[in-house]
Amino acid sequence: MADDEPVQGDLLRPLPAATARVIRFSAEIAGAEPERPDYLHSVLCQVGLPRSATTATKFKRTNGSASLLVEAGSLWDGSDWIEQPLPYGTRPRLALVYVSSEAVRTRRPTVELGSSIRDFLIRLGIDTGGREYATFNRQMRALAACRMTLGFGASTIDAKPIKQFTAWTDGGTDAKALTPGTIELSPEFYASLAEAAVPLDARALSALQNSALALDVYCWLAHRLHRVKRMTGERLSWKNLREQFGQEYADPKNFKREMEKALRTVRAVYQEARIEQVEGGMVLMPSPPPVPKTLIQARKVGR
Repeated sequence: MADDEPVQGDLLRPLPAATARVIRFSAEIAGAEPERPDYLHSVLCQVGLPRSATTATKFKRTNGSASLLVEAGSLWDGSDWIEQPLPYGTRPRLALVYVSSEAVRTRRPTVELGSSIRDFLIRLGIDTGGREYATFNRQMRALAACRMTLGFGASTIDAKPIKQFTAWTDGGTDAKALTPGTIELSPEFYASLAEAAVPLDARALSALQNSALALDVYCWLAHRLHRVKRMTGERLSWKNLREQFGQEYADPKNFKREMEKALRTVRAVYQEARIEQVEGGMVLMPSPPPVPKTLIQARKVGR
């Protein structure tokens, strides 16, 4: 079999019945364009945050000339500095998309989070029940405290994304703060975001909200596929993909299985993504972006 000959692998299997949420959003996306795009920094579309909890205080991920270094920080609680862990999982990713999107749309670095954690969860489209409050609050604090350094080409951007985080009160999970929670992006991150924001479909993000790997893959493809120019596509080996996405996996077979699962899910909500599975990897083919360029241009004109 030729290296670039498509194979009947896991990418062509139908989605499991348990992915009803993905299927529902898939039908909605197929039926209409998004009302408005969400946004994320192009470097964060290529290299993501940790996907699982870690005791490390530094984390780095690299993809070609793009690299991300995340360092854990501390927050002042009114009487002492409290060390925070590294942010991980789906919630910091969704929060970064939300904050970045609002900053791009309003053209202001300060974003209102709402008067309670519940308000913010609703804005993100996340379930507001159970233990979500405490988990989300911990992740937001970790995200606010961390320092990010973005590397792109020969440039290094010291871009601690959040300059100031005004937290909600701790008087209860549904307590109303006297002042709504706010996030102010650092000038460096905000300036870089204004130049390098990648449009995303909010419905796809909502469909993928419970898988950090699927969110990372979707954002990567949204940034990458419409930049593929060769009609024969760009070939990536499983080794290439594991270096970018799978450093948490000790066994390459486990990574391949999870990556194939994530790709199947992402293709359900990014239906114009053209990916061909081949022996030893996959080929990325020229594809339209998930948010039509006409919609982006119309929004720019309308602002």
